[in-house]
Amino acid sequence: MQADSRGAPVVRMSDSKGSRSAADAQRRFIVPSSLAGRPLDGTLRTLGELSWGDARKLIARGKVKIAGTVVVDGERRLRAGDVIEVDPSARRPVHSASLDRSRLVYVDPHVVVVDKPAGISTVPYEPGERGTLDQLVAAILPRAHSKGPPSSLGVVQRLDKETSGLIVFARTFGAKKALAAQLRAHTVHRRYFALAHGNVHQATFRSHIAKNRGDGLRGASRFRNEGQLSVTHVEPIRTIAGATLVACRLETGRTHQIRIHLAEAGHPIVGERVYIRGYAGTLLPAPRPMLHAAELGFVHPVRGAPMKFEAPLPPDFEAMLEQLSEPEPPRGRS
Repeated sequence: MQADSRGAPVVRMSDSKGSRSAADAQRRFIVPSSLAGRPLDGTLRTLGELSWGDARKLIARGKVKIAGTVVVDGERRLRAGDVIEVDPSARRPVHSASLDRSRLVYVDPHVVVVDKPAGISTVPYEPGERGTLDQLVAAILPRAHSKGPPSSLGVVQRLDKETSGLIVFARTFGAKKALAAQLRAHTVHRRYFALAHGNVHQATFRSHIAKNRGDGLRGASRFRNEGQLSVTHVEPIRTIAGATLVACRLETGRTHQIRIHLAEAGHPIVGERVYIRGYAGTLLPAPRPMLHAAELGFVHPVRGAPMKFEAPLPPDFEAMLEQLSEPEPPRGRS
């Protein structure tokens, strides 16, 4: 048995087809006491000598097991002696998913607007993945013909898996092209509600977001010629215990844009598990990042008419607001 530079046992494995490359081989790690208490993504990065991005992809895609059970939460804290198994060839776990027709906010032959529930990916991240939003929507849409499979949808925007709210898909190539042009011109109206830590003031955040800001995470680049210009307008709506309900209007639509801008301003979203490095305050517990796409507006790609849609806050978001709004019980005298 070999050990890595930190003394952690490492077992390299091969399948019946013979040896594989180091990148593709199954690997098994035993967490040493020196790494106890650290999150899974950081531990896997260290033991496997991986980049942050590669470690998180393996976890998110169901390639990592702890004690024989697939774990997709990169923030899971580990104990000394935990056994981590990595198999890049493992299939992503299949979860049964369905979508109620009431989630279809608007449907016509050219576009469909959906109120996306949290916990469903917008599109597949790897070949063969099932249960994504585009697939679920296509399956319940009226078919163009009475026979044959559901028509595929044109993806023009995305929402994070744990983000809820409004998203539009195109049903024709022409509609996809027209909507994509509106997004590039920054004329699509997108307003989100977020619950952010601390006392958030009105502001406009403008930065160039790079895929790696230097610590393996997306974030503001130090160089103007690196990354994509990202602009978020933030307005406080309501201040509650330890957090602020804010409205965020996107001028651009980059990956994780709102989460990054609020976190780098010192106000990570409640429930955030990735962009929290350097935050010195108390993190409020939540089942997911409290972010909801509440408003969506665009010009119809065929008729040319302006369209605007609104989606109310989902129950889990409302529950967090109610929980944080409850007054603390009076403390008894000791």
